[in-house]
Amino acid sequence: MTLEQELANLVPPKETVLTIGVFDGVHEGHRYLIEKLIHRAQERDLLSGVVTFHPHPQSVLDPNNQLPYLMSLDARVKEIRQLGVDLIALLSFTPEVAKLSARQFVTLLKKYLKMRGLVIGADFALGRGRKGNAEKLATLGKQMVFFVDTVPPLTIDDETASSTLVRQTLAQGNMEKVRKLMGHPFSISAKVITGNKRGHALEFPTANLDISSQQALPGNGVYASIAYADGKQFTSATNIGIRPTFGQGEKTVETYLIDYHGELYGRDMEVEFRHKIRDEQQFASPQELKSQIEKDVEKARIILNKETK
Repeated sequence: MTLEQELANLVPPKETVLTIGVFDGVHEGHRYLIEKLIHRAQERDLLSGVVTFHPHPQSVLDPNNQLPYLMSLDARVKEIRQLGVDLIALLSFTPEVAKLSARQFVTLLKKYLKMRGLVIGADFALGRGRKGNAEKLATLGKQMVFFVDTVPPLTIDDETASSTLVRQTLAQGNMEKVRKLMGHPFSISAKVITGNKRGHALEFPTANLDISSQQALPGNGVYASIAYADGKQFTSATNIGIRPTFGQGEKTVETYLIDYHGELYGRDMEVEFRHKIRDEQQFASPQELKSQIEKDVEKARIILNKETK
């Protein structure tokens, strides 16, 4: 389906104010921008709309340097919708779309999405060669009769909230800072798959998650986490890493659900990462590892019990 065909399926009932972006993670900076968008649309009795893309433009423009995603497409759309926008235009980003000039792209937005205005961040740019920056779009707006509002970036603790900063902080395992930047705990959702049963042998059976290689993850280590499975919430401890005690292997994500008794294979599970307990370590023996896991689980229980009081 071409871009015009996708847009033709989205024609809104009245004129709109739009913002455009990937919005990976729907972090606090994104939320701030979308709040401004909704307010501007309501001021003018127009519909508010978010134009977003899949896949990430960088995966098309530079396939050898793909960014790990912070949030699945479904979760991203759900989060944006919950912010209260009237319209979400999910568009396929293709090499053909990448070739469109800024003028060509906004012409399509005016034609199909009835765009009357754009609300953008100060560093926003669209179109071939990213030539459609704020200044260029303001000029186009005067020529093509739409307004452009440029919103200054949101700063948190003197740093600009961005998906790049969230990824960097996530890789450091600083889940408290990630939570502050995103406005909610970082989480992943995946299907539980069969592992090598080492957790069972250590008397700490874990749920092994089938994680996409493109999913952004916290840095290797053990985390106090909350797991959602079978419609219930469980205190848990999650390990991310290559299990060096047993010889280095592929990176895995394994969650031990504290006080859970049952079978989860084949089911979907969501894991929220709350606090890092320790870095990944290599132990001299499985027994030494088991002893450390006991301490990790108890620490996770204490941390999470404090959170819920």
